[in-house]
Amino acid sequence: MNSRERILGRVRRALSDVSGEDAPVERTYLREHGDRSVEETVELLAENLADYRAIVHRCTTADLPATLAGMLAARGAKTVLVPPGLEPSWLAEAEAEQVPDRAESTPHELDRIDSVVTACAVAIAETGTIVLDGSPDQGRRRITLVPDHHICVVRVPDQVVSSVPQGLERLDPVSPLTWISGPSATSDIELDRVEGVHGPRTLEVVLVADQASAEVNS
Repeated sequence: MNSRERILGRVRRALSDVSGEDAPVERTYLREHGDRSVEETVELLAENLADYRAIVHRCTTADLPATLAGMLAARGAKTVLVPPGLEPSWLAEAEAEQVPDRAESTPHELDRIDSVVTACAVAIAETGTIVLDGSPDQGRRRITLVPDHHICVVRVPDQVVSSVPQGLERLDPVSPLTWISGPSATSDIELDRVEGVHGPRTLEVVLVADQASAEVNS
């Protein structure tokens, strides 16, 4: 008996108790790992974002304009790209020139932009992942891939879920989904990490809560 026959024999034995040629296989995946409170889920998100080398900030809704202005100033950003549906008050205190996203913008023009600020569709705590779905407050996919600095605002706890299955339930599969786990990075065969190869070199995430939620969590 050769290797091929041995492997096929194992497959036949494994399928011997399956009734019917096309019998479905029931999979019982966990929807989330562990029993966490809302506050613990948000803390897990912040921890995993930091593990992926994202820079995490926290503030209240009232403090968000000042927080974003301070982040852009600290970066030295002179221009910031703005999706068409971004809440105008978010950048009301920013001194950087606000550049509206335009369909005719070329990659070279986008590459000259210092920063981009977007909202998100959902944030997944267990994987430290931010998902964008192309909604007006997030803009087209390329505006978060070309500029070197991306600031993403996450509303907590409303946009935070524990697991990927819970995140998928909130997303439209036909939307242009972008899944972000930390800044863009890759490693060569020597395991030398290089950031900013196919996306922003720096990812900053703002976890913003209303005043009541912030007081409860403090």
